[in-house]
This record gives sequence, structure tokens and C-alpha cells, in this order.
Amino acid sequence: QYLAPAEIRVVLEDSTPSLLLCTPAIAAKLSNDGIEMCQTLSVDPATATGEWVDLVNGADATPLDVVIDPNAPAAIAYTSGTTGRPKGAVHTQHNMLWPGALARETDPAPPDERHGVVLALSILNMQILGPLYSFTQGETCVLIDESKPAALAEWIRSQRITRLIAVPTIFHDLLVDPDVDPADLSTLRRPECGGSHTPQVVRDLFLERFGQPVHTGYGLTEAPTSVARERVEDVAVAGSVGPPRAAVDIVILDDAGNELPESAIGEICIRARREGTWKGVYSPALGYWNRPEATREALRGGVLHTDDLGELVDGLLFVKDRRTALIIRGGSNVYPAEVENVLTEIDGVAGAAAIGIPDERLGERVVALVEPEPDAELSSDRIIKQCRELMAGFKVPEEIKFVEQLPRNAMGKVVKAGLRSHFEI
Repeated sequence: QYLAPAEIRVVLEDSTPSLLLCTPAIAAKLSNDGIEMCQTLSVDPATATGEWVDLVNGADATPLDVVIDPNAPAAIAYTSGTTGRPKGAVHTQHNMLWPGALARETDPAPPDERHGVVLALSILNMQILGPLYSFTQGETCVLIDESKPAALAEWIRSQRITRLIAVPTIFHDLLVDPDVDPADLSTLRRPECGGSHTPQVVRDLFLERFGQPVHTGYGLTEAPTSVARERVEDVAVAGSVGPPRAAVDIVILDDAGNELPESAIGEICIRARREGTWKGVYSPALGYWNRPEATREALRGGVLHTDDLGELVDGLLFVKDRRTALIIRGGSNVYPAEVENVLTEIDGVAGAAAIGIPDERLGERVVALVEPEPDAELSSDRIIKQCRELMAGFKVPEEIKFVEQLPRNAMGKVVKAGLRSHFEI
């Protein structure tokens, strides 16, 4: 339900499926837009009825006598496409299962774990981070396609969710909605956040109001899941997303592909662990569907290039920003995510996007779009003044524009394509 018909068309045109399984609402939306590329079967999620259900109920349940190649393609997971056209990451049968197997051995769930997934129901989230992950550990998995905080709180209460995976926007909304009673979240013992940066203020307030620390991590569609994550026993370090997972090595490379020393900022790259119990177990996506050049670029040198900038400090990963998002102002590097993190710490700011726009003298100058909290009284002067108190002057946005709502994709990430149109260039 998060994708517009035009976005669904992109996925269908690229993947050329033989069957589309969707809700009646999506089927009607596609039909109205003339998008009919394959056989479509709909299922009503409220009643679990429809042609697909009838076919499943009438199918032969005899197990198929087939041998599955673990390295064979199993699924195509599309990237979020925040800066361009989504790419289809092709994952193997092995990749669908190793994240759960890793968790079972390194971070086993208690017998009564009830795993709640509040993420866009892509192949990655619906299978690898959902049922397959849970079933490998013998835990219960409950998925919900809902974003309204009061409804989510009731779902957590009624389903007795103990572990919750959601994007930062969900945690923020649970905090600010007056209809959310802390008692509704009393079963939660492991809230986990991913998809984008988790503001420190959200983590602090969640702990204060609901009594549980929010654990964060870092992953990407091509990975196919988290490659760094805070462990329950870890003491959270501000700005860090935790240590690398047991099956992966994270290396920081410069533009020439050379490995950088600790605390140096470069591109975050992922490879299989080269020694120990989990040696050779990890594997990234096989590549991008119908994108041979992009595949070669992403997997060059035997590592997965994330196109994200970051650093390793004391074994912890700190993510800075997308490499392509870097703003170079007067010869100095400005990471938009760093600016956005400061902006979202300001009282009354619900979301922010920092971008660079051309400048004749500086090359680029820093500007920002700000989404205010409901009823918040904000001004550009006040925000800029607070930014000057919290970061170096060359990083401070020179211009602030207020928007009712920032464009976000299904994972809660701000879609930056087109944001420059808000400013005079």
C-alpha cells in the first residue's frame, strides 16, 4: 500500500513476474491506471479470502521431490530508490536462511519470544526479517501492515509482542501520540530500530517513557539484512550502530580501494568473515537484476560496496552518509546526515533533510528542509542559531524551508530526489 502505481509499474517492468499477488485495493488501483502486465490474484487481508486462498486450499500438499541449489536465485528485493530508480537485488536460497541461522547461534531468542515486524512488506522484510528469521529460532512471528501509533500500541498489547522491529518514524510516533499508553507496550523487552538514522532524543525518550532501550543497527537490501547491530548486552555509544555481525567483516576503503585505518572515514564495504566459526558463511546479493554494470561496480574487488561513508572506532561502526550525498562547501566536507541529526534533536522538529545546492563562490552551500511537529512554533532564525551552537559554522544550513511533510518511502527514508526544487538555484 506504500507504493504508488507508477512505482509498482517500475518493479513489474523490471522483474517481469508471471503472477502478482496483492490486496483488492492494489489490484483496483493498478487496473484504474491501466497496469496489467501479468496474471493478478488478490487476497482480502481482513477476511483472508480471495482466489489465491481458494487455490491454496485446493492444492496438492504432497512435498515436491526437488533438490534445491543453495546458490540458486530465490528472490529479488528492490532497493528503496531514495536517490534514483530502484534496483532489484537478486538473493540466493542460502541468503534467505543464513540471517536466521546466525541469530540462532549468536543471539538466541527465549522460548516465549513474540517477534513483531512493522516494516514495509517487501521480500526482505516479509521473509528474511520476518517468518524465516523467526521460524529458524522457533519463535512466533506477527506481521502488521499498519503505521498509526494508537493502533500499533493496541496490536503490541493484544499480541503480547516482546521484540519489535520498526523504522525510526514508528518509534517517534509512538512517543508523541497522546493516545499511546505505556501499559500497552509493557510486554516489549527488545525494541529494534533500522532503515535510517535513529535520533538520540528518540532513544532517550523511549527509554524514559517505556522503560526499554531502543537497539539500532545498519544493513542494506543487498546485504541482505543487518551487517552491524547493537547487542542486548552492549552499552550504547551515541552515533554508533554497533559492531559487525559475527559472519561479516566490515572494511573502510578509500576511492582507490585501499583499506583505511581505524577512525578514517571512507566507503563502508562488506565481505565474509575470513576466519573463525562463521568463516565464508556470509554472501551478499548475486547482483542487480538486468543491471550488469551496476553489479560489477557493487561487487568489485570481492567486497560489497555500500556507497555509504563511515568509520570504525573501537570495533564499532559509525555511519556518516551516502557517498553521493556528500556536500563539499568551500572545500570542506559536510555530511547531510550529520546536519540532519542535529536538526532532529531540536525541540519541535519532526524530520529534516539537508542538501547541497550550487554556489558560485563556495561550489555548494548547505540548505535544509524541516518538517515541524504538530503545533510547533519554529523559525528559521531560531533553528540556525541552535545549529551554530551544536556544530561547526561551515556545516550550518544557510537557508531553512518548512514543509508540511517530507517525502518518505516505505522504509521511512526521506526521498531526496527533487528536493532542490524548493530552493532558488
